[in-house]
Amino acid sequence: MLSHKKSLNILKRTNALLEGHFVLSSGLHSSKYIQCAKLLSYPDKADLICKSLAKKIKKNFKNIDLILAPAMGGIIIGYEIGKLLRKETIFCERVNGKFVLRRGFKIKKKSKVLIIEDVITTGKSSMECVKLIKKAKAQLVGFASIIDRSTKKNLKIKKKIVSHLKIDVPTYKSKQLPVNLKLIPITTPGSRFIK
Repeated sequence: MLSHKKSLNILKRTNALLEGHFVLSSGLHSSKYIQCAKLLSYPDKADLICKSLAKKIKKNFKNIDLILAPAMGGIIIGYEIGKLLRKETIFCERVNGKFVLRRGFKIKKKSKVLIIEDVITTGKSSMECVKLIKKAKAQLVGFASIIDRSTKKNLKIKKKIVSHLKIDVPTYKSKQLPVNLKLIPITTPGSRFIK
């Protein structure tokens, strides 16, 4: 498995770990942003991280029938992990602000479903995916991600998250910004608010 240090180096070399003032899709502010799409644009480097994550998933989740990934961020990582674990992998996408299954994707009743994301901060997208699993009368196995940057304070997920890398980066509500962050112009990455 890749060490924490080597993994951070890969994120920095691929420009996936950015510094500045970001408003995350959760609405929280942060001085760091992980743009996994940049990591995934280097398949040889992403492959190392995906293999390491796949090993952790195998160790922690014994029975998986299906992998569900939220669009956009989860699609590539879901596909890569699905390929490594030899599991069917589908994705959900937003229609009028809510996640739905399209393109003929279905979750079979009683199937064991693992949700995979690129980055988990609050778990809001993952919890929206859980609704699709419950609606299908399937079973949630758990959650996995390349990066877990959640804190106990802001995390909506109550089950265990298996991640390749746990990164502690403080997040702030807009009314509680530290002075140094207020001085930096805001960037709004991510895809949740794209119309």
